[in-house]
Amino acid sequence: MVKKIVPFLIFTIVLAMPPLALTLTCNNSWIIPRFWLLFAFVGGLTLAAVIGVLMAQKRDPETYTQVFMGATVFKLLACLVFVLIYVMFNKVDKPIFMLNFMYLYFLNTGFEIYILLRNLRNQNLR
Repeated sequence: MVKKIVPFLIFTIVLAMPPLALTLTCNNSWIIPRFWLLFAFVGGLTLAAVIGVLMAQKRDPETYTQVFMGATVFKLLACLVFVLIYVMFNKVDKPIFMLNFMYLYFLNTGFEIYILLRNLRNQNLR
């Protein structure tokens, strides 16, 4: 299981570099307030989805697809609720917020799909 988490940690560090560089160079106009809260939330959901799907795959490989789809739907709905609450309580620049959210959500989802498909491919080769 730890072998599956290390790529996620490396990906998270790489994903954090552009926003961190923008923050350090004082280009905060491209970063929403409390960006790191959004970063931690989406990253935590992705980590939970990957771990959940991998654990379910070990327990019963037949349910892999259902668990993967369930985790993806849960992640999408949780992110939508987070966006709703965030926008209700914070005044944000809408295009910048959407850019930040899409950056985090789509790259995390792409990584999640890549890791899980790579794991599935390795299992099929055995």
